[in-house]
Amino acid sequence: MKVKSFFAVAVVLLIGAGVSMRSQETRPAAAKSSDATRIARGRYIVEDLSVCWQCHSPRDASGEPDRSHWLEGAAVWLKSAAPTQDWPLQAPRLAGTPPAGDAEMVRVLTTGIWIDGKPLRPPMPQFRMTQEDAEAVVAYLRSLTPGRD
Repeated sequence: MKVKSFFAVAVVLLIGAGVSMRSQETRPAAAKSSDATRIARGRYIVEDLSVCWQCHSPRDASGEPDRSHWLEGAAVWLKSAAPTQDWPLQAPRLAGTPPAGDAEMVRVLTTGIWIDGKPLRPPMPQFRMTQEDAEAVVAYLRSLTPGRD
């Protein structure tokens, strides 16, 4: 009787361990899928909605965006219609390592306020993204490898 109950407990433990191991094996895949979904959402926002590449990517000789330096920063081609103090001449690199930490980048994308506490200055739009969209944008930017995307 003791032997039967020992085996019954052992089988229950092994089955439980198997379920536990299987659920742990699927978590990373689910997390990867979730990350891939977030990065895809960020790419859509950056490339199609906000068109960040217009200012943050250099152009080739024919005036087309240079995909070999995608979002690596570029000379600002927009000029102010009126003299403006501190008009930016260079858009910063966003690919791989944006100009601020993740929390700061989310803050600027959700509030329009830079890390120095001041509103973004033209020609940079003052976005008011949702937290989820801002996090997706940051995930996409972090996923890029400068010089390869």
